[in-house]
Amino acid sequence: MPNTIERLFSQDDLKRIEEAVKDAEKQTSGEIVPYAVHASDPYDGASWRSGLLFGAIALTVFVLIHNFSESWQQFELAHIALGTLSAALIGVLLARFVEPVKRFFAGNEVMDRRVAQRAAEAFLAEEVFNTRDRTGILIFLSLLEHKVLVLGDSGINAKVQKSEWEGMVKTIVDGMKSGKPADGLIDAVRQCGVLLRREGVAVRPDDKDELSNRMRTSEQ
Repeated sequence: MPNTIERLFSQDDLKRIEEAVKDAEKQTSGEIVPYAVHASDPYDGASWRSGLLFGAIALTVFVLIHNFSESWQQFELAHIALGTLSAALIGVLLARFVEPVKRFFAGNEVMDRRVAQRAAEAFLAEEVFNTRDRTGILIFLSLLEHKVLVLGDSGINAKVQKSEWEGMVKTIVDGMKSGKPADGLIDAVRQCGVLLRREGVAVRPDDKDELSNRMRTSEQ
């Protein structure tokens, strides 16, 4: 079965994204690096929290039956323990394999932190900093969390405010919501090239392509 990234971005999509990056970089000395991961963290804590909640609910049901029904006599301690543990296991499995459940129990604050950390790791691993004028830009998509970050190197940040990346982020998110993730990312890459040219990150006479134009992908 294809993974999440392969389902969202076909080989043709990846080629189109690469061409979009190449075209955008003709307008500016900026180097654009699109990067998508399935998830920024396994969120093991979400599974345990879900399991505890489901187990607690099951145990509460047994207690209520004990207090308000004569049916309690039908349950032995082993049945209660097995029922509680089974409910806890169901909770763990739901949070592990059902993405909306995992997001709920992970929590938005934790996901924001993990995505920021993973984006910073990608920035370093892909050497987005390794350009002559420090003009690398990382467009980072974390699919499980439904989050997008744009990180610019120091040469870009000196000219472009972080708030100006918001339009690109919205374009990508809208593309995801409409079922056209590649189109959204391609539009954002084009916007990035226009913004950089407008802000004076101009092409130099001896400018060269310092970073690969391909889209980077990772399951984590």
